[in-house]
Amino acid sequence: MDNIIIQTLTNLFSLHGKRGIVTGGSSGLGLETCRLLANAGAQVFSLSRTGEIKVEVRDPLPGNVIQIRADVTDYPQVARIVEEIGADGGIDFIVNNAGITEKESAEKFDMETFERIQKVNVDAVFHLCKACHPYLRKAEGAGRIVSISSMAAHLGFSEVAPYCVSKAAVAGLTRALAVEWADQNILVNSVAPGWFPSEMNLQVADDERQRRILARMPLHRFGKPRELASMVLFLVSPAASYITGQDFAVDGGALAFGY
Repeated sequence: MDNIIIQTLTNLFSLHGKRGIVTGGSSGLGLETCRLLANAGAQVFSLSRTGEIKVEVRDPLPGNVIQIRADVTDYPQVARIVEEIGADGGIDFIVNNAGITEKESAEKFDMETFERIQKVNVDAVFHLCKACHPYLRKAEGAGRIVSISSMAAHLGFSEVAPYCVSKAAVAGLTRALAVEWADQNILVNSVAPGWFPSEMNLQVADDERQRRILARMPLHRFGKPRELASMVLFLVSPAASYITGQDFAVDGGALAFGY
């Protein structure tokens, strides 16, 4: 019986022999995603501005996580990195995780900041998808794209209007690419995190805002990084071979909450 269980889980979720890129993998949710995908057998190339882990970790990353210093908005640099990775053994999946935000009332947001948020959260996502397209379409069992969207793709939040715009765009891009590339061996989905203890969330939520957030969350707790990474693993695994064009909320039930 144990052998059957192991074989079943291996057939559904093993990433043995797979290679993929994760952006923003130096800390938080991106770092945990790199760890879990690597533990499932994948060779993971983690792109970040630092090119190294920037937080303290209890356990070192598996050796099959390669840290690469890169600015996702430097398109020529990203294209070169993608070409090097692809030429060396192909690309089976990408996880668009890198993102930024700023907190300010809408009427005070300057357009330079607005455009910078869109450049990282939207333009860089589209560019990486395009750059990886030639390799993803050749991936065995279908290439996978997973982009990190947000509850802000579905709900309005005060003082982060440009971020809401950017994440709604990510959800729209996910649907568009899923339809356009469906006959090109590429599955495209996104994941909308709820509130996790990340540096970016803490940047825009003081104690009072966190209290109000938890009050309208059915599970009444923040998420754990592994709980988001598990959804990403599912979407890049053989188990998700008939899923495309979807945005999956991992939010403790927040989007389901009514009045």
